[in-house]
Amino acid sequence: MESTDASTLAEGVLGRFAAAIAQAGRPFILGISGLQGSGKSTLGAGLIQAAAARGLGAVTLSLDDAYLTHAERQALGRQVHPLLRTRGVPGTHDLALLASTLSALEKASPERPVPIPRFDKGADDRYDTRLWPAEPEVPALVVLEGWCLGVGPQDEAALAAPVNALERDEDPDGTWRRWVNAQLPAYQPLWSAIDALVLLEAPSWDVVARWRDEAEQPLRDRGEPRAMDASALARFLQHYERLSRHALATLPAKADLLIRLDAQRGTSR
Repeated sequence: MESTDASTLAEGVLGRFAAAIAQAGRPFILGISGLQGSGKSTLGAGLIQAAAARGLGAVTLSLDDAYLTHAERQALGRQVHPLLRTRGVPGTHDLALLASTLSALEKASPERPVPIPRFDKGADDRYDTRLWPAEPEVPALVVLEGWCLGVGPQDEAALAAPVNALERDEDPDGTWRRWVNAQLPAYQPLWSAIDALVLLEAPSWDVVARWRDEAEQPLRDRGEPRAMDASALARFLQHYERLSRHALATLPAKADLLIRLDAQRGTSR
């Protein structure tokens, strides 16, 4: 999304829920769900700016900032399945941290500012808590965003056949995908805490994979050590393909506001 389009979209989204935010009497939790590269962070930042222009305090909280630590995920990889060393899928988030942060924001004050989790993707671990930003007042709006926000578990029958080479070759008996699926009920209390869900709906999984490749290209051009080549990125994305396809099929019916994206991230509602 171009910056002007993103700003206009954010204004429109905020306007849609402004009355409900004003009447909430507590932090209104606005969920933004969208697959990789769909513009969640851009929309979230625009919502913070739009809220500030209206005199509303607002803060963003991302599932991506509440991953389990590197050491915790390494332990999951040893105890459950090696694929759980890779962050992102359900079961690799710290749900207690998310819940406690949302609860604390209802009582934030200059005397008790609330630390907002932040994750360093380059180091694949959380930033030191001393580097987390702190919210010193109760916000009118909390923007909670994530790639699998709102997703429910799949039926057992859907788990039988692998959806890609990663599942076929590295999870042949389905242990990993069944474990991930079994974690999703624990996410439902968090999903239920969301007051309204905005969905940035991608056209297809193939388009999402292209968006993610486009995002990686600047890192490759700069010679960043953490940049993934095409082969590494293709494997990485296969960790999320199953639930991404499930999200594309199931989330539109759950959204309070559906924003359809075209292949260039143009929007329609």
